[in-house]
Order: sequence, then C-alpha cells, then structure tokens
Amino acid sequence: MTEEQSKVFQRVVSVAQTFLADAMEKGTVTPALIAEQVDFVAGALVQGVEIDRRAAVAELIRRFSLWIGNASTLADQEGHKDWLTAARRRDWRYWQRYRDFLERKMSLKAVEALDESTNQILELLEDPVREGRWDRRGLVVGHVQSGKTGNYTGLICKAADAGYKIIIVLAGLHNNLRSQTQIRLEEGFLGYETSVRNDVVRFIGVGENGRDAEIRPNCATNRSDNGDFNTRVARHYAITPEQRPWLFVVKKNKTVLERLLKWIRNQVADAKDADGRPIVTNLPLLLIDDEADHASVDTGEQLFNPDGTPDDDHQPKAINSRIRKILHSFAKKAYVGYTATPFANIFIHRRNETKEEGPDLFPQSFIVNLSAPSNYVGPARVFGLRSPEGRIGGLPLSREVNDHLDEEGSGGWMPPKHPKDHVPLHDGLDEVPPSLRNAVGAFVLACAVRILRGQGRSHSSMLIHVTRYTAVQEEVRRQVDALVKRFRQRIERGFERDDLLAEWKRLWLDDFVPTSADIGHALKDLEADCDLPDWEDVVAVLPEVFGDLSVRAINGTAGDVLDYAEREETGLKVIAVGGDKLARGLTLEGLCVSYFVRTTKMYDTLMQMGRWFGYRPGYVDLCRLYTTPDLVEWFGHIADAAEELRQEFDTMVVTRATPREYGMKVQSHPVLMVTSPLKMRSAKSLQLSFSGEVLETVAFHRDPGILAKNLAAAEHLFEAAGVPAEAGTITRKRGEGAQDWKGFLWKDVPADHVIDFFGAYLTHPAARKVNSALLMDFIKAMVTNGELTSWTVVLMGGGEGEPYSFCGKYSIDNMVTRKPKDGSGHYSIGRLLSPRDESIDLGEDAWRAALELTISAWTKDPARQTDEAGKEQPKTPSGPAVRRVRGYGAEGVPAAPERGLLLVYPLDPKTAGLPEDGPPVVAFGASFPASRSITTVKYEVDHLLWENEYGPAD
Repeated sequence: MTEEQSKVFQRVVSVAQTFLADAMEKGTVTPALIAEQVDFVAGALVQGVEIDRRAAVAELIRRFSLWIGNASTLADQEGHKDWLTAARRRDWRYWQRYRDFLERKMSLKAVEALDESTNQILELLEDPVREGRWDRRGLVVGHVQSGKTGNYTGLICKAADAGYKIIIVLAGLHNNLRSQTQIRLEEGFLGYETSVRNDVVRFIGVGENGRDAEIRPNCATNRSDNGDFNTRVARHYAITPEQRPWLFVVKKNKTVLERLLKWIRNQVADAKDADGRPIVTNLPLLLIDDEADHASVDTGEQLFNPDGTPDDDHQPKAINSRIRKILHSFAKKAYVGYTATPFANIFIHRRNETKEEGPDLFPQSFIVNLSAPSNYVGPARVFGLRSPEGRIGGLPLSREVNDHLDEEGSGGWMPPKHPKDHVPLHDGLDEVPPSLRNAVGAFVLACAVRILRGQGRSHSSMLIHVTRYTAVQEEVRRQVDALVKRFRQRIERGFERDDLLAEWKRLWLDDFVPTSADIGHALKDLEADCDLPDWEDVVAVLPEVFGDLSVRAINGTAGDVLDYAEREETGLKVIAVGGDKLARGLTLEGLCVSYFVRTTKMYDTLMQMGRWFGYRPGYVDLCRLYTTPDLVEWFGHIADAAEELRQEFDTMVVTRATPREYGMKVQSHPVLMVTSPLKMRSAKSLQLSFSGEVLETVAFHRDPGILAKNLAAAEHLFEAAGVPAEAGTITRKRGEGAQDWKGFLWKDVPADHVIDFFGAYLTHPAARKVNSALLMDFIKAMVTNGELTSWTVVLMGGGEGEPYSFCGKYSIDNMVTRKPKDGSGHYSIGRLLSPRDESIDLGEDAWRAALELTISAWTKDPARQTDEAGKEQPKTPSGPAVRRVRGYGAEGVPAAPERGLLLVYPLDPKTAGLPEDGPPVVAFGASFPASRSITTVKYEVDHLLWENEYGPAD
C-alpha cells in the first residue's frame, strides 16, 4: 500500500463506519451490510485509486464485533460539588476534535466507552471555575498496555475545555517514555509538532490541516531528547488565566521536578499562603501521573545505577516530595494517577501530611477501575485462569526457553546471576542459543505474513530482555545483529539458502499452522483473521522483510521512539534489545515476538513482560512469548493476585465503600505475601488480615513423613469434632434445583480444634499465601474478639480417585484427583476449590443473597475472562460474595462472623505421582467470613528462603 492508498483506505473505513452507526444502534450490522457500505463508499469517494476492499470489510467486521465492559468507581464525595452537566459539555472543541481523530482509527464503540469513562473521571474532579481552595486526588486502574494514554489524553482535552489552565503530565523515568508521551499528546491534544525552539513545526493529529488553530494549546516541552522542562526557555513564558491552557510533559526526575517547582513559585505564583509560601490562586492545575506506582510513591528505598553508584535523580523519596510540593503550590488542584497494578505501592506506602509537602498521594477522592475491550489480549487470555484442572482457556502463544543456562543452572549463555562484564557464550561459542535463533526466525515469518495480510506498512517489533547491564545488552545486540546478517545473506544471495528455508518451513508447519488454526477457533467471537498464506508466498516476500529489518539497543533516549514516529508511513521492522531502560509503559509498536529470561529483579522483569499484552488486530495468532517456565508461573501468580483485588473492588463498589476502605483492605491483603517479596529490597514485615478471604493449598510436600503428619492432623481434627451432622450425600436447595456434595460435614466445631489442626499441619514454603502457623495466629487473635469461634468442617469426597477410610470410620468412596503441574520439585496443582464448594454451609436465603450481590457486582470486563466478569450474567455466587454474606449478613439473613469454614480434601497419591500405597495428600481450603474487625497478624518476609530460590533482589 502506498501512502496515498493508505490514506484513502482509512477514509473509506471511517466514512463507512459513520454510515453504519445507525444500524449499530439498532443492532443490525451484518458482514453483508458492511460489504455493501464499503462498495458504496469506495465507489463514491475514490475513483481511480485501488483499495483493498476485503481488508476494509475485515477491519469493519472487527470494529463492530467488539464489546466493552463498564468502568466501576469507588468515590468519597466529601467537600465535592457536582458540576458536569450536558449544557456545560455542549461546545467543547478540544474533545470534539480528539473524538473525530479517534473515530478515524478506532471502533465507534471504543470511542463511546472512552467518552463515558473520561466523563466519569472528570466529574469526580472539581469544577475548575469553582472559587476558593480545593484538592481532589484519584487513581485510574487499567489493564497492562490497554490504552491508558488514550484515556488520559481524552481527560486532558475535556479538562482543558472545562477550564483547567495548567496541565502537567509526569511521564516515566527516562527520555524515551517522556518523548513518546509528548508525541501522543501532540497528536491528541496540541495538534502540532513541537520543536526545540518551541514553535509549530507542522500541524498533525487533531490539528491536521490547521483545524482550530486559534484554540491551539501552549506547550512548555518538546519531543526532542532534551525537550524536557527547561528554566532558560520557561523564563520567557507569560502564563495568565485568560490564555489558552499550558501543557508540560516532564520526567519523574528530581532535577527536572525541582526546576519546575522553582519556576512555579518564582514566576507563576500570584499570592502567599499563611506560612508565607508562594501559591498560585488563579490557575487551576490538573496533574496526571502516568505509571503512578512507579517512582512517585515514597517507598524510602535507595536506588542504584547499573555501575553501583547511588541514583539520586530517581529516588522515590525525592520524587514523591517534589510532586507533592508542586501540588501544594496551587490553591485549586486535581491529581489523577494511572496504573495497571491494583496492588500498586500507592495503597501500601502511606506518608503523613507535612507543612511543606501537603497530603500524600493516596487517592482519597476516587479510584476508577477501567475494563478493556474484547479485542484486548491480556494475561487472562494468554495464560488462562486457575481451575481445579490447572490453567484453562489460555491461548497457545508461549514457548519454553531453557537453553540459556548450562546443566548446573549457574553458567551458560545468560544465567540469572551474571556480572556486568559477562560474556554470553553458548556451548563455548560466540552465538545465541537455539531458542533465540528460533524466536528470530518466528519474528521474520510473522513480518512476512503481516505483509501478505496487507499490514506491511504497520510497525512490527521483537523484544529481547535478558539482562539489565548495558554492556551485556550490547553483546547480545551484536550477536543478534550477526545472526540477522547471516540470515539476510542466505536469503538474498542464495548461499545455504535451502537449509535455512527448510529450517523455517519446519517452524511454519510445526508451529505457525497449528497455532493459527487453534487461535482462529478460540477467538471466533472476535472475527480474528487467522488464515495463513501459502508457504511459497511467504518465501517470496522474505527479501522485503530483510530489506527493512534492523537490530538496535534501547537505551533510554528519545531516539528509541522518534524513529517510529518518523517511519509512520512505511512502518519500522525492529528487533529491540533492552533492559531496565525499556521504561515501563514504553510501547513497542506492533510487538509480535518477545524473548524473556529472568534478570535479577524478578518483579521488574514481570512488569516488563506486561508490555507484551495489548491490542493485536489482525496478527494475534503470529505473536509469541519465548520465556522460562518459572516466569510463566510467576506471571500467573501476579495475574491471579490482580484478579483477586479486582473482585474485591467490585464487591466494595456495590457496598459503596470509600477509597480509604479499599486502601486499608489492600494494605493487609494476603496477595502481598505473593507480591511483596518480589519488590522488597530489605527485610520487612507485613500486617495481614485473612477476613473475607479464601486460602487454599496448591503446593505440597512429597516427603512421606510430612504427608503422614498432615494426615494425622486431619484425623485428630475429625475425632475431636465428634459425630458428623451430615454424612454420605450433602444436599442444598438452590433456586429451582439443588446442589450435592459427597463427604462428611461437622457443624459448630470449637475454634480450639481448628487451631490445633493448623498447629500440627505443615504447609509447603512454595504455597506463597498459605502458611499454617500464620493462620493459627490469626484465628487465635480473632477468637479474642468473639469471631471465628465456631467452625463448619467438611471432609470432601466425590472425586475420581481410589477409596480411603479416615479414623477407620469415615470412608470416602473416591478421593479427589488433581494433576501435578510440570516442572516443580514439589507437588503443585492449579486450584483446589471449586468456587461452589465455599457455599456448602449457606442456606437457600443466604445463597440467594450472595448470588444477588454477585450479579450487582458483575462487571463486564473481557480482559478478565472470569465467570464474574464475562459477557453472561453469573449463575452462581462468587467467593467474595459468599464470604461477605456469611460475615455481614443480608436482608433476612443474620450475620455469622463467628462461623469459619474449613474444607479438607484428600488428594489421591497416585494422580500426584506418589507411591500408591502411601498416605493421601491432605489439602485444605479455609474460607473466612468478612469482618469489620481490623485484626491483623504479623508476617515476616523470609528473604533468605527467597534469595536461595530466586537470587538477590538487587
């Protein structure tokens, strides 16, 4: 496609989409109607220019088959005045031109959802023309790589329309992310390209063809590498209330923020407060903090440069302090943080208000949870969700890497613990391991298929992230560059060409053909185009791929992103080798293939992996993630933790909790046992509460002695509990039908017996969240408050395993079976509980109340793919709802905070790969009712255990 054809194609799609808008309202858009409109528009608009009508129809089918969930909000309205009316929005020009700009590239539904969510956020801010002092602080939580920049660009346009005069965007720690954000805001808000001299280079994006030049916003920063805020330039700015709004896009860097703060106090402030501090009273401020949990939060930790010297410019303490001082210099202000991690530091690290800095950045006014559109490919889509059968529903896109290490795991091409002068050698040779050679081959084939699908002018990227040391990255870049050159010579000059094509044809037949077929089937509701071209056609375009392909290191400068902007029309094909400078949030356009092995900072590596998710229109089946099994497992832990907190959030929205209450919940949530050791650099203890949570054992010892001890603990509990209240089949009425379980159920078991069970049971250290000693301490603490005093204990049968008799009298016909997960030394499973098991102790009224709560908390969010967040309304109560009803009660259902539930599952040793004549593996699930008590127990993070398994955090 030439540049001219590309523009015409976009216009045809955009106009046809507008014509189809009425049919969309009526729900009557069909593929046939789309094809008819494309023919009509192409015939009327573009005489003499050839356009790919099939591609236009495919793009519109994709756009119209999209569905989008709804954003949900926790808000504290104290001191807030409602202000945003339809009349107020009537003549908004910044938003209108951004909306028009988006509709050229996006589905109407996606633009509408963005309009709604930005209205929701804006009305939680204060009216910029409101008199007096006001301060609103909020947080927007999106999914990783799901379009947060587009959302805050929309918010900025509307805020400027409403009358906010100074807009500061804090964009990342390095020049590359700041520059990328500047470019996006030039397209979406400013409407012109900035230059070093701060004049208009040319009109772009929303300002194309000089549209609305008279409302052009001012900008104090530009897209160049040193385009950050600069006092020398700023001295000449006159900022007055009647002027058009001013935009500042700045790094989170102590020096830059200090410069901006001084300038505000010296040049912009128009009054002094009671303490004599300069203050701005006439210009309302909107401060957007991108990746808000990264460096804005005062974690009090010292950061270091790769050479080991202290890094003062990026110290969270210094950065947090400057951000707060900037906010504190305005009488009218709004702070909105954006993040993709719901267990963001922002909830955990609280600092007191100070005279100089004002309050901390905690989002006391609101938290908004954005959902993603159905074409978003996130962790739940790729890895699937935990279930008793292991992870289910994932897409087959990840490929295992284990040849980066030698047999011992401490040497080889790229061991996790390597020095900064490490020389990567595979089997003693200066070359990459076979898995990386394969990954580069997969990227070349993906580029070829994209050309044949009409996407040749779109960017395509591959990311290699294997070390944090710049010198080692340079070695890797050199090796990959040499590999690409050898490939290019063979394809272009014919030398050993047949061998290489035979190697790639095997990859094509063994990997691409089955994967694309599987993904086409799995994503049929998204109308994903997963048809592959013929192999001969792929071979024919390989020279074109190599003609454009380059290998480069990402080093934190603006050049990392400027090339994408400059090659917008032709598309860049790039293999990027990066480390920590691959700033979180930096988008590698058209990312197809990622190659990851863990560097020393586990959490950072996982967050980096996050960038592999996002939108992959028309090429999701070509994407690959080459990585190690431990990273896939840990990414799963992080994704599960995020999902748990989102569920918690949904339930709190229904009960109209405040952000502060959610913050307290996150501060003591058991998921921190999973995430904190990943992030902590020094020994710290956590104060945890298990109220309203379910804890299940998913990792077990294999040692027969420990298994026998855990079996004895269970039998001792059954004996102490007395005669079961129900035995054999346990039945509960549920609406029109009933639910059955097999096993034995004891009621009103005193807490002492359950405490003794946890005291005798040995949990495995790899069961991150389940620590029997901690559970014992927690129950003891709750009993002193009169809660968790009386337990329902169930011995669960109804599996597919062998029979077993406990205490010689409680016979289970079939033990429960759970397949072991591959690759771990211990016995590890997916999920233990089936969610319905948690409601075994609920009567029908309580069950109905929990189901009603589940339905009202139901958020349609395609990125989550769970029963509680899918397209269909849930038919059974969610775990959080069951625990909430048990603890707090509901209409006509008394609260029972004293009632805990302990489910004991005997797992068949045969399925676990243990000796058949050995004892069953005793597993348990403990379900704790929600509680208003703020009882917590102390958990010491075991750094030694952690470092033995994963290496030091730094």
